[in-house]
Amino acid sequence: MIKPRTPAGVMELLPRDQIAFQRMLDIIRQTFERFGFLPVETPVMELSEVLLTKSGGETERQVYFVQSTGALEKGGEGLPELALRFDLTVPLARYVAEHEHELAFPFRRYQMQRVYRGERAQRGRFREFYQCDIDVIGKDSLSIRFDAELPAVIAAVFERLAIGEFTIQLNHRKLLRGYFEGLGITGEAQMLVLRELDKLDKRGSDAVRATLAGDGFGLSADVIDRLMAFSQVRSQGHADALAKLDALGPGSPLFEEGRAELRAILEQIRALGVAESRYALNLSIARGLDYYTGVVYETTLDDYPQIGSICSGGRYENLAGHYTKSKLPGVGISIGLTRLFFQLKEAGLVQTADSSVDVLMALLDDAGLEHALALSQRLRAAGLNVETQLEPRRLKKQLEYADKAGIRFVVLRGEDEAARGVVAVKDLRRGEQFEVAEAELAAALLVEREQLRSGVGSPR
Repeated sequence: MIKPRTPAGVMELLPRDQIAFQRMLDIIRQTFERFGFLPVETPVMELSEVLLTKSGGETERQVYFVQSTGALEKGGEGLPELALRFDLTVPLARYVAEHEHELAFPFRRYQMQRVYRGERAQRGRFREFYQCDIDVIGKDSLSIRFDAELPAVIAAVFERLAIGEFTIQLNHRKLLRGYFEGLGITGEAQMLVLRELDKLDKRGSDAVRATLAGDGFGLSADVIDRLMAFSQVRSQGHADALAKLDALGPGSPLFEEGRAELRAILEQIRALGVAESRYALNLSIARGLDYYTGVVYETTLDDYPQIGSICSGGRYENLAGHYTKSKLPGVGISIGLTRLFFQLKEAGLVQTADSSVDVLMALLDDAGLEHALALSQRLRAAGLNVETQLEPRRLKKQLEYADKAGIRFVVLRGEDEAARGVVAVKDLRRGEQFEVAEAELAAALLVEREQLRSGVGSPR
C-alpha cells in the first residue's frame, strides 16, 4: 500500500485554514478590482521557447518542464515543448503581445494563480504557490503616475488584511545606476553589483562587502564604502524622504532623472492619502530580476522583519520585447500569498477561520426530514450557507460535529418547538441558546452573522 503524503514544497490546508486563505484571496481580489484592475488567467503551461526568454533572472534555473508519457517514449532531443510558468509576469508579456490589438491601453490587469519553481526543499519555501499580481501596461509610453498609484493599492490591500503595521519601501533603478556611473561602475558590472546589494538583508554587509572586494568585482575599499553608505539610506516620514534625496548631492543625468521621478512618485503617494508611516526610502533595494528599469518596491511587516518582503515589484520598460516590436512599458507588483500565509500562521497573525457554513440544520428524527429540507432551502434563499443533517443522530453528536467543523449556529426543531411555531438556535460561539419564530429565523440569523463580521456583540 502506498503511503499517502504530499510532495515537499507544497501547501495543503485543512478546510478551516483553506477558508482563511480563501478570504485573503477574496480581499486582495476585491481591492484590485476597486482600483480598476481587470482579471486575467493564463495557462499553467507555456511553450518553453516563450517562457525561457532570458528575462526572468535566477528563476529561469528553477523551471519545471512538462512531458507526456507518449513524448517520453518517443524520446527526442532538445528541451520539452512545454514548461510550467515560474511567475505571472512573463506569461503576461506574452499575453499582451498576443492580444495587443484587442486590448485597451493602458491595460490594467490582475492575476491570481499558482506558479511553479524548483526551489530547494526547506521549511517556508514552496515549489507551488499563489502569486497575486497587478500590472499596468502602456502602449509606447506609460506615465510614472502609475508607479505612484501602485503603493496606494498595496496600502489598501494590507490595511484590509489587518495583519499588522507595514512599510512600503521604495528605490529607483535609475538612481542606483546613475550613482554607480559616478563610481566608475558601468556596463554588465552594474547588474552584478545590483544583485549583490539586493542580498544585503539576507547575507549581511560583511558578506556583501567581501564579495564586492573579491574575484569578479575587485572594487576598491573607497568605492565599497560609498556603496555601503548609499545603501544604508532610509527615511522616516515624507519630509525626511525628500530631505534624504536632496542630501545625496549632485549626480549624472541618469541619477538626476531617477531622483526627480522618485520625488514625483513620493508626492503623489502622499496625495493619494497613503499614511506617511506606510512608505519610506530604502536605497538598498535593487530587486534581482533583470527587467526592472525604474522604481522598485518591497513591502515588509514592521514587527516581523524576519518574514521578509510580503509584496514586491517595480517598473519595466519593454518586457514584451521578446514577443513584439511594439514598445509596451509597464509597472507591477506581486504578492506571494502562499509563503505569506504560511509565515503569518507561524507568527500567529492569521487564525483558523470559522466554517463558511453559517448554519447546521439538525435532524432529531426521520419524521422531521422533509421540514428540515424545506427550512434549509428557505434559509439558503435568504442568503445563508446551510448544511442539513440528512440522517438523525444523537443531538450531542450533531453539536460536536458542528463545533469541530467551526459552524456557529445549530437549528433545532423538536415536537415542542413545532407545536409552538418556533425553532431553537444554539450559538456555539457564545455558548447560548435562544428561540425565534420560524418565520423570522432567516432575518435573525442574518443579523447575527453581520454582527459577528463587524465585531459587534462578539464575546469578550
